Amino acid sequence: MKLLKLPKKKEIIFILVFLIILTILIFIPTGFEKQIYVNSEGVRGKILSVDNSGMYKTGLITQGEQRCEILIKDGIHKGEQTSGINLLSGKLEYDKVFTPGDIAWVLLERNANNNIVFANLIDHYRISKELILLGVFAIIIIAFLGFTGARTLLSLSLAFMSIWKILIPSMLNGINPILIALLVGNCITITTLLLVAGFSKKAYCAIAGSVVCSLITCFFAIIFGELFNINGAIMQWSESLLYAGYENLNLTAIFQAGIYLACSGAVMDLAIDISAALDEIVRNSPNISKKELIFSGLTIGKAVVGSQTSTLLLAYMGSYISVMMVYMAQGTPMINIFTSKTIASEILHTFVGCIGLVLVSPLTSLICGFAYKKDIATEPKVDLSNI
Repeated sequence: MKLLKLPKKKEIIFILVFLIILTILIFIPTGFEKQIYVNSEGVRGKILSVDNSGMYKTGLITQGEQRCEILIKDGIHKGEQTSGINLLSGKLEYDKVFTPGDIAWVLLERNANNNIVFANLIDHYRISKELILLGVFAIIIIAFLGFTGARTLLSLSLAFMSIWKILIPSMLNGINPILIALLVGNCITITTLLLVAGFSKKAYCAIAGSVVCSLITCFFAIIFGELFNINGAIMQWSESLLYAGYENLNLTAIFQAGIYLACSGAVMDLAIDISAALDEIVRNSPNISKKELIFSGLTIGKAVVGSQTSTLLLAYMGSYISVMMVYMAQGTPMINIFTSKTIASEILHTFVGCIGLVLVSPLTSLICGFAYKKDIATEPKVDLSNI
């Protein structure tokens, strides 16, 4: 029983420290909280009625403006009614049309006397629905995983806050994107694996395998990013950063750092899969030799890597399915499609991630072999010719 109490005590202390760090991250400023719109306020507004007479349609595109009567739901003008304008730009991905009863996020512009002079309907208010979805996810994961599920939610919170409060502000301040991505990514990996697997040998082995593979995937992201001749402007909204006064940012390095971050979760996932499986093998077969343990890890890896690489491919290409459809609908030759910068960047994302996945399996197996079976001299000879 004493052996069981020590890890629990360690985990409780770690979780308390983790909660303190998470709280600090929540409250520390990013340094970019400046108020862009002076004398303005964002509020929720209920759409009471709409006037669509200012809207006109050209083919599939709707342009013009939609006027709405709004009941303000919060802020200093709570309970007041005002007229708002929904401007339509003719882009389906950005435009929205409101109907009576909708809740909108509204930007109110005020004069020196705090009277409303203009109400701009930004978009539908979705925060409440997002919180419901998050709550459903939290209930399901805790119901099925119990305390481990609660720790998983904590790790997700840390990952989000680390990216929002450390990674993004650091990049905006000109810190080397590759270095900060490696630092933040590996910190997320370490804390996540310790939270999920506890202070155990399987967690340490998975951490070692993930950290080494993170360096390898970063290396391949940089090398092949240069070979593919793809710059960071391929990223969505990246040019807006330059026009917003951040023209000194290295967009290509940010793009390469993003490649590593995108696959780091899959690498971590496979590392703990291999490590947990070998930990279970050692528990049930304590007399297994080092070579047998390593080759067991390689065998497990062969079965898992195939499905994981397919998962990675589907995850990346799924987000670009509409682009592929446009190319095919236009009859674009396949060689033109795969030479285009957009698709080439996704190929770079996919296969650099796949390289990391393929390498993490044997690497974690080797680390587990040496970590679990230190005594080499006393191990029996194993015939590996049939493996």
